[in-house]
Amino acid sequence: MAVTEDVTPNLPVELLPPMEFPQRIGRLREVMGESSWDGLLVTNLTNLRYLTGFTGSAGLLLVTKDETVFVSDGRYRDQCALELSAAGVEAHIEIAAADPDSVIATAAVAAGVQSLGLEAQSITWSAQRRWQSELFTSGGVAATTGVIEELRLLKDPGEAARIRAACAIADEALAQVRPRLAEGPTEIEFGLELDARMRKLGAADLSFETIVASGPNGARPHHRPSQRRIVEGDLVVVDFGAMIDGYHSDMTRTVAVGDVGPERRNMLEVVLCAQQAGVDAIGPGVTAAAVDEACRNVIAEAGLQEAFLHSTGHGVGLDIHEEPRVSMRSTAVLEAGHVVTVEPGVYLPELGGVRIEDTLLVTVGGCDRLTLAPKSPALL
Repeated sequence: MAVTEDVTPNLPVELLPPMEFPQRIGRLREVMGESSWDGLLVTNLTNLRYLTGFTGSAGLLLVTKDETVFVSDGRYRDQCALELSAAGVEAHIEIAAADPDSVIATAAVAAGVQSLGLEAQSITWSAQRRWQSELFTSGGVAATTGVIEELRLLKDPGEAARIRAACAIADEALAQVRPRLAEGPTEIEFGLELDARMRKLGAADLSFETIVASGPNGARPHHRPSQRRIVEGDLVVVDFGAMIDGYHSDMTRTVAVGDVGPERRNMLEVVLCAQQAGVDAIGPGVTAAAVDEACRNVIAEAGLQEAFLHSTGHGVGLDIHEEPRVSMRSTAVLEAGHVVTVEPGVYLPELGGVRIEDTLLVTVGGCDRLTLAPKSPALL
């Protein structure tokens, strides 16, 4: 069966709800008011994008109680001005020909910063030492962890709309190429067709390298597509996502090619039930560990607990894997506005693997499933 060339138009990003960039910096300042540091240097590019809308590969942001200073280089002279303006972010923009750190340090001193917070997870040890001994000698530096990441946990309506749009593209792309699995493509061929379809439907990029794992390869959760040809009797795990305006989707479906036999059908049924139990458990005030437990209990009752090789899920947003983590060790409590995945799986080397995953928005009344592709293993 040939893949149809019909492409459903994607909603332009310009028509999606706007995001709350100015409010984000305001919330950051509220956090700063309760901290021991009175200035924050943002070096993580994902956090920089979250606060300003800047999409380039070189930028620094200094946020103090009264000032916002953005520094980049000449490559982004025009882009940064346009993107910050479009985001409604008021900042003093500096284009540094060399040593942007020194420009930030000068601005911090001028703003009267006494203690400068550095993002510990994105700054090197040598850079920290330079800040302390050379760049910012008039004050002290402090390590910060997860400050902006904590703000990113709750998605505003604009963010949720972008994740939903990315999920819709992934849904439609799979619907259009799924029949190809009956024609015996290689894993690589099917993955490339799925990737191309997402781009044709409007994806700005892929969320990650698409996983297509057929037959015995399905027993490896992060298998990379190979030249193995998909054949009758295979279970095929397809894990993929689209990106819209920086925001990711994440979905896994397991497809049965023909008659896969009773043992594989049992695996499918167990994981389907486990995944639904996890989805049903989601709601505000529920611990992420409880969602993991709901999935794990179903798999354990089937005697397959040793074949569940990973945690149940993770947050999704500007990063494909972010907080809150959905695992037995997680201490997170879900809130309305969180976006998480639920993706239990069972992996047996002699039979292959099954994983089923949805991206879900936590709501006041429970959750909203954003990935809507059928979970039936039939080719359809």
